[in-house]
Amino acid sequence: MAKHNETGIKGEQIAENFLLKKGYKIMHCNWRFGRKEVDIIAEKDNVLVFVEVKTRGSYNFGFPEEAVNLKKQHFLKLAAEAYLEAETTYTYVRFDTISVLLERDMVKEVIHFEDAFY
Repeated sequence: MAKHNETGIKGEQIAENFLLKKGYKIMHCNWRFGRKEVDIIAEKDNVLVFVEVKTRGSYNFGFPEEAVNLKKQHFLKLAAEAYLEAETTYTYVRFDTISVLLERDMVKEVIHFEDAFY
């Protein structure tokens, strides 16, 4: 497996644990709709949260959260719409981003951007 894939998987695990510690219930990890994927679908206080996790080993290519561009946001919205067609119990939905910075495979920083986009 490529190093960037390993970094991404580790970042998603870190984000999942981070959300659990904040009281979120994890509904799905790596939920797929066609070629689109939602890293984490979670719930807290009757709000369904679609979470995109971005992990980097340095700031050389910018901040991790900057990689959640308009195209990625559009894909996440399409996947969320598909998910909500089957799961109709939620009235409130939110899109979050979690930015993870690893330095030599150690967690340097985790930032949770709630309601990051719509």
